[in-house]
Amino acid sequence: MAEGGSATEKMNRPLSGKRALITGSVQGLGLATARRLAADGCDVVIHGLGAADAIEAVRSAVEREFSVRVHASSADLRDAAQVAALVGDATAAFGGIDILVNNAVARHTGLIEEFRAADWDESVAVNLSAAFHATRLVVASMKQRQWGRIVNVSSIYGLRGATNRVGYVTTKTALIGLTRAVALETAKDGITCNAVCPGTSESPVHHGSIARLIAAEGLSPIAAEMQLLVGKQPTARLISADGVAALIAFLCSSAAADITGAVLPIDAGWSAG
Repeated sequence: MAEGGSATEKMNRPLSGKRALITGSVQGLGLATARRLAADGCDVVIHGLGAADAIEAVRSAVEREFSVRVHASSADLRDAAQVAALVGDATAAFGGIDILVNNAVARHTGLIEEFRAADWDESVAVNLSAAFHATRLVVASMKQRQWGRIVNVSSIYGLRGATNRVGYVTTKTALIGLTRAVALETAKDGITCNAVCPGTSESPVHHGSIARLIAAEGLSPIAAEMQLLVGKQPTARLISADGVAALIAFLCSSAAADITGAVLPIDAGWSAG
């Protein structure tokens, strides 16, 4: 996309010239966020594990559709050295990172006495430590530019407990603590750091659960979705991935310059009950 652009183009693409790194962004909520930031004019680094040709198909599709630069990485976030390489590669590709969205997640289930030590270690590494390392590595350059946006994707389970998911609840809760600490440390540097807490949202894992309910119990798609969400969000429907992406994009905008250290539920009222 050409540099500059008309006033109308800048209004329609308010993040033109910004560069975003979104972890866990080759599918689901992360991809919805990458697409929304690209639509707003950001160059984006997408990240995720998977087949190289599938990731390249996602990368090239976003680049073509939104006429921005798109870089892809398959760094293993369980390894701090690979997190550093991801940030370094992204910085080299675009000359800097203005927006960091820590979205990548590892999910494991089980009661605490059954929870495997390896699953705990992976949960901490991917859900929490990777966000810490990526954040510490981008903040210095954000301070130099006196502008930066960091958004941590926590969860409804960062706001309340649940059984059978000790690793997820613990790391998503700790991610909120990281958000608050970073927000206070960077408050005078033109940087904001916020957390969003989606309820059960549109994602491959939840669509898979719905498909299994349909197959096992002969339910309609709507009935299966409602059953999945019993005791969760009062609307009895999945949270829109595009809606979460829109909230993240707003937090990255100039209009949100005074929002920092916030923990924002997007859970259709689940946390209100």
